[in-house]
Amino acid sequence: MTIRQIKPEETYALRHEVLWPDKPVAYVILDDDAKGRHFGAFLAGDLVAVLSLFVENGVARFRKFATRPDCQRQGIGTRLLNQVIEDARKQGAHTLWCDARLSAADFYRRFGMEPEGELFYKGEIPYSKFVLEL
Repeated sequence: MTIRQIKPEETYALRHEVLWPDKPVAYVILDDDAKGRHFGAFLAGDLVAVLSLFVENGVARFRKFATRPDCQRQGIGTRLLNQVIEDARKQGAHTLWCDARLSAADFYRRFGMEPEGELFYKGEIPYSKFVLEL
């Protein structure tokens, strides 16, 4: 597996397929995609996971973390998130956060991330903000 920085538009198909397949592709495109750093994990040349990182004033946020379903639970997302955490530190971030689906809460807790604030919903999907001090 290799992880490298990719262009924002290279993330869209996987974001759409994994996160919001019932919405139009435009739903997964962020207004500030051009301001972020986008990472992809590749197996045998195929893009199998993506994550987008945004750092501003010492605070990093990652968004649109998606791993192809047939590649989940194989350590790919763990390696990708570890690399992004290191990248956030290198960019001077002291805090990292994300809005996480509650179904992924245990995954984020393994990185030392803790829920903060109130539970909220995007459509029918419950979310919580998860935070890590770097």
